[in-house]
Amino acid sequence: FCPGCRALQPPRPRPDLFRLMACDRSFRIDTQQLQRRFRSLQRAVHPDRFSRSPPEERFYSEQHSSLINEAYRTLLHPLSRGLYLLELNGVEPAQETDSDADSVFLMEIMEINEKLAEPKNDDIIEEIETLIKVKQEELTKEVTAAFERDDLQEAKKLLAKMKYFANLEDKLKDKKIPS
Repeated sequence: FCPGCRALQPPRPRPDLFRLMACDRSFRIDTQQLQRRFRSLQRAVHPDRFSRSPPEERFYSEQHSSLINEAYRTLLHPLSRGLYLLELNGVEPAQETDSDADSVFLMEIMEINEKLAEPKNDDIIEEIETLIKVKQEELTKEVTAAFERDDLQEAKKLLAKMKYFANLEDKLKDKKIPS
């Protein structure tokens, strides 16, 4: 907001999402604090509050609201938060074509994919769901430790593994939807 006239101003290009959401630039964040900040910001700039404002301010409100939503989604989820931290540190995320992934890990992913390809079986789905949850939690702890050691290359490798499990999670959700 303009300090003089209190009119809403356009958002800055490429703002730091951690700063916007009043979080430390760290992989470890307080999700409750993040949620409170999200609600507070949305109350201040939500387009409904600017329905009678000039068109320019309404447009800025929509931009701010969208940016706040993006910041919240990015920082809330460990995978997107980690990838964003890598980006801020100038580290390119691992590509699917990178051959750094170890063969044991890739075999594990392949086996889970094969189980998911089988006809729907609630026991197998529940087993895979539990496995994915446990693996995601383990990887989140390992990524947290890697970032805290400032080992960005290790964080990059672990985030690549998290991506595989996120993909499996999406496939599992698709499988659970009744056809």
